[in-house]
Amino acid sequence: LTVLNAGRRYLKAEDLSGKVFVTSGLGGMSGAQAKAAVIAGCVGIIAEVDEAALLKRHKQGWLMEISNNLDHCIARLREARKNKIALSLGYHGNVVDLWERLVYELDKTGELLVDLGSDQTSCHNPFNGGYYPVQLGFEEAKQLLSTDPGKFRILVQESLRRHVAAINKLADKGMFFWDYGNAFLLEAQRAGADVEKKGANKTEFRYPSYVQHIMG
Repeated sequence: LTVLNAGRRYLKAEDLSGKVFVTSGLGGMSGAQAKAAVIAGCVGIIAEVDEAALLKRHKQGWLMEISNNLDHCIARLREARKNKIALSLGYHGNVVDLWERLVYELDKTGELLVDLGSDQTSCHNPFNGGYYPVQLGFEEAKQLLSTDPGKFRILVQESLRRHVAAINKLADKGMFFWDYGNAFLLEAQRAGADVEKKGANKTEFRYPSYVQHIMG
């Protein structure tokens, strides 16, 4: 319902076939995102750093395909988008790499490949394994978290700034991003990312929340 309502409200579309939804997280509640994309009839690309979570969703049938290759992900996205095929593709990697690749494709071809975007990393707990920084691989990041949590925190905040910078570039071209209630925008703001709503008070963000703005 969230994905469908986001399409209705922000894309003015009842039919999401051929539309692309990019997000991250395939753990607990976030694992439903892949299934939601297919039910809604769109192309869902969901990034996840933890291979175990990815494989679990695939085995359950909630995720149709898995890839750790961004070239392959972009090729599948283009194909499914063109042919209006419902697809849930799990990208085994960091979502920041995926967002930055979409910016690269936009810069290179002028083509905006994503229509809807969100995030379901556990950003309510970003410095204790809820969010993994793009600068390190999953195992390397887990090691750093246990040996130097202060350095891990710095890398997480750097990653959040990159994360938002890529989203902002795509949103400026027409992608619609929303907060999925996981404190992503709040932690991004604390990290110094550009998420504040221009001309509003500091508690207002430039992107809507699924509770107030989408589900209502």
